[in-house]
Amino acid sequence: MSRVACTIHGIMSRLLGILLLVAGANCMYASNSAVVDLRPNNFDNLVLNSDHIWVVEFYAPWCGHCQQLTPEYDKAATALKGVVKVGAVNADEHKSLGSKYGVRGFPTIKIFGLDKKPEDYNGPRSAAGIVDAALNAASQKVRKVLGGKTSGGESKIEYMILYTNRKDNFLAYKLLNIYLASKYEIKGYPTIKFFAPGKKDADSMQDYDGGRTSGDIVNWALEKLAENIPAPEVVQITSEKKLRAACEDKPICVVSVLPHILDCQSDCRNGYLKTLSTLGEKYKKKMWGWVWAEAGAQSHIEDALEIGGFGYPALAAVNIKKMKYSLLKGSFSYDGINEFLRDLSYGRGGTAPLKGAQLPVIIETTPWDGKDAEPPQEEEIDLSDINLDDKDEL
Repeated sequence: MSRVACTIHGIMSRLLGILLLVAGANCMYASNSAVVDLRPNNFDNLVLNSDHIWVVEFYAPWCGHCQQLTPEYDKAATALKGVVKVGAVNADEHKSLGSKYGVRGFPTIKIFGLDKKPEDYNGPRSAAGIVDAALNAASQKVRKVLGGKTSGGESKIEYMILYTNRKDNFLAYKLLNIYLASKYEIKGYPTIKFFAPGKKDADSMQDYDGGRTSGDIVNWALEKLAENIPAPEVVQITSEKKLRAACEDKPICVVSVLPHILDCQSDCRNGYLKTLSTLGEKYKKKMWGWVWAEAGAQSHIEDALEIGGFGYPALAAVNIKKMKYSLLKGSFSYDGINEFLRDLSYGRGGTAPLKGAQLPVIIETTPWDGKDAEPPQEEEIDLSDINLDDKDEL
């Protein structure tokens, strides 16, 4: 190759490199990106004259913030594909479009909704933030399609039933899927989330962190269920129906017999019930039943459990299915009952067959009203007719 040819070749190589550099600088998004390149010659046709919701970024290639936004904006465009259109305008090159829509800084993002009147996006410069704003705008279109209102505000739609094959309804379904995936931060598949009883939102959900087998998932779910169930109610035995509802399907039923109200007024009784409720909270994962009766009110239960010989209060743990029970021999206190139940849960401690090998007869009684009892009035004896001085003579 001659010296002239080599010189020309070198110049052409440099020019080609410069052209490629300029082209790269002016094109923030790759040709296979979901972000549509918008220009003055296609903007009206694609954006203004279409039925689609559009998110449009106005950028300048030299803008550092624009360059930082590029990967997030590209990610948002991919997530919104098929639901909301996402485009970008090189406003440094196409100044007329930037001027038309009042662009004064870069990057500027505008959302062209139903009425095609652009609204500025002022949310976080992240894929999630852009997706949320786009879906909120798109949901207004969906509500209009489905006959609802189109007022602003965050969408509250989290479920729907599809009953036609209209394309717009399937668009709504896809919209909902993308919205929920974004809202609950779904980043991979499969993803399992746990929602405890009560308010259900992104703040209250918990990530599943167990194994991937069906057994792992079931055990994890049962553990969460046990954590979130309320403490069992300590139910007064006033009828057979009450007793069966509280104990029949439970592995163990904790039966307490409390002193008569005349021997232990409301403060005293409520103290015992509070102790039982506290222990019910502690052992709630066991799914036991908790019941109580007043001394003497359910004599058949006391007889079947041989309760009362140690005085009142008394307590027994009963397995109704096996018709066996274990009697508390220690003190009726938090520590005493806790030790008894702990041993019971570990399979320690003796058991005895329920007397009669069947559920005792339950006496219908009136529930306690929570008040103290008035002591019975003692009958006064008239001693005026009795002559204490008279003596019988032999």
